[in-house]
Amino acid sequence: MLKNLPVGDTERPVPRWALRLAKALPFVLLPHCLWRLPFAVDFRMGMIDPAAPAYVWWVTPYVIGLSVVTEALALLTLGLVSGWGEVFPSWVPGLRGRRVPPLAAVIPAVLGGLTLVALLDPMPLAWLGVLGFEELPYATVWWQLLARTCTAPTVLWGPIVLALALAYYRRRRRPRRHPRCHPAPSAAPWRGKNM
Repeated sequence: MLKNLPVGDTERPVPRWALRLAKALPFVLLPHCLWRLPFAVDFRMGMIDPAAPAYVWWVTPYVIGLSVVTEALALLTLGLVSGWGEVFPSWVPGLRGRRVPPLAAVIPAVLGGLTLVALLDPMPLAWLGVLGFEELPYATVWWQLLARTCTAPTVLWGPIVLALALAYYRRRRRPRRHPRCHPAPSAAPWRGKNM
């Protein structure tokens, strides 16, 4: 599935670790997306929530849509390691072929990464029952273990996006011209003539 996407066609080389992380992210999030799907048909996966509202029809498209959007956002991070994250694709009207300003990609990625950290990284605190976070109870320890196994990798989403945004910024920023390393060209270059 990811094989056909143009990854690694960037102006400057992408660090190997960043390329691997970006390609792995959709698979890191897949267990959580699959674990969430039974809730679309009102199967609670062993979760005991007496305050849970009764099933309504819109829960099905909401849960399925949430999983699809999660995977789509994970695939979107491939833009931080791909040529289409540096130059607008030909199908974008008015912008096709123009360079993507680095901050136009970095700012949304950093804000998204920080939001994901704030939303998802307290999850292990709920498992431990510390700092006021509480996990909903499960019918058996096996349901709880399955839920934690499927949802635990999701806490990596925010840090991965932040790391990819930093790598993208470092790769795309303009190198500074240092006078010792890059002397300014002279107006009349020396041509080897003796004076």
